[in-house]
Amino acid sequence: MAKPLAKTRAVSKPRTKPIPSAERARIEDIFARFCAATDHPKTELSYKSPYELVVAVALSAQATDVSVNKATARLFQVADTPQAMLDLGEAGLIPFIQSIGLYRTKARNVLKAAQILVEQHGGQVPLNREALQALPGVGRKTASVVLNELDIEPAIAVDTHVFRVSHRLKLSLATTPDAVEKELMAKVPAPYLTRAHHWLILHGRYTCVARKPKCHACLVADLCPVRELFLGA
Repeated sequence: MAKPLAKTRAVSKPRTKPIPSAERARIEDIFARFCAATDHPKTELSYKSPYELVVAVALSAQATDVSVNKATARLFQVADTPQAMLDLGEAGLIPFIQSIGLYRTKARNVLKAAQILVEQHGGQVPLNREALQALPGVGRKTASVVLNELDIEPAIAVDTHVFRVSHRLKLSLATTPDAVEKELMAKVPAPYLTRAHHWLILHGRYTCVARKPKCHACLVADLCPVRELFLGA
């Protein structure tokens, strides 16, 4: 795995209402258990450099990690740098990613981003939020995944899994991804902030699934306020 190109930057937690001591203890216990089970969770997307990570995360929107990894396994053999991607061109790129949803739009964005990286950043991925989010196809969520994965900045990208798990565990009752992110950044204990994103995603992907959560196999079932709702499902 590529080494981080910058030191982790401290991030101030958003101000929220004071959390009762019992609730703080419950939240601490939740993440301590996740940590005990998997100390350093990582993305399931395959990559060998920051550029490959940016491309893989951008391609993963409305697609599974499995489908993206299948596509990039071949793609990155021929285009693993911005310049190589530009040399490939849209006609050359599309056959590699046409099994992924929205592949035409994603192909255009990948190539536009590659051009910006070559022209404005010397072919290197800028590892700061403002520059990342300026790249076509890279929004706040993609930038958060990249910065968190590379240990640049603690961040919690809220996808459907994080949103669902956060609500079931009552870590957040907010109704938008941005608001959920704000609450999580305020509530997750500091030692776990750089890893919470992956723990919540993986928990939602494999245990706290949408229709029939696997409460019998859940590490934090006894700490879940809605467990009783699913025991008879």
